[in-house]
Amino acid sequence: MLIRKLFKFENAHIVRNCTSDRCRRSIHGHSYQVELILSANRLDHGQMVYDFGLLKGVIKDLIDSFDHAICFWSKDDAGYIEACKTYSARWISLPVSPSAEQFSRVFFFLADQVLQQTTTQNGEGDVQVHSVIVHETATGYAQCFREDIENVQMGLLTLQEIEFSEQVQQEWANPQMYEQLKQGISFLNPEVTPQVVLQA
Repeated sequence: MLIRKLFKFENAHIVRNCTSDRCRRSIHGHSYQVELILSANRLDHGQMVYDFGLLKGVIKDLIDSFDHAICFWSKDDAGYIEACKTYSARWISLPVSPSAEQFSRVFFFLADQVLQQTTTQNGEGDVQVHSVIVHETATGYAQCFREDIENVQMGLLTLQEIEFSEQVQQEWANPQMYEQLKQGISFLNPEVTPQVVLQA
């Protein structure tokens, strides 16, 4: 069974080394749509793969971090990076280029890390990220699967090398959530009292 949750945000970037002159030399923005697709082979006590409301917590905060922010590749020119940090309170440093393809990998990676560190309490099964689709424009998107995360040719992703500005962190419901994620501290989903008793 697959479920899909849609997230939206506005973001600015430069995609260095790409073919298009406009994209590689000028800061520009997009209205992004991110489709997070989860899978499971069983349903929880509410007959769901994963309650959509649970995706409004840490995962939503992480994706929303990219809204009205500028993203840059940590290998870019030091002067450009310093200007981004100086003139934008909301910035994100990535160990890979901020292309649609890499955004799909980054969001898959982050959502997957959160799910792996989440203790569920409502009979959820083997919930995992199936894929992530990032729509950069109305006509173009990139889709990431698990094998893309493990593909070294596409670039190594680590929590330590994804950096969020202080302003971004202050707007999270829990400003310590990323440190918690990096330290492997578990997130705890709410406990649920069943209203309909299920037969064993």
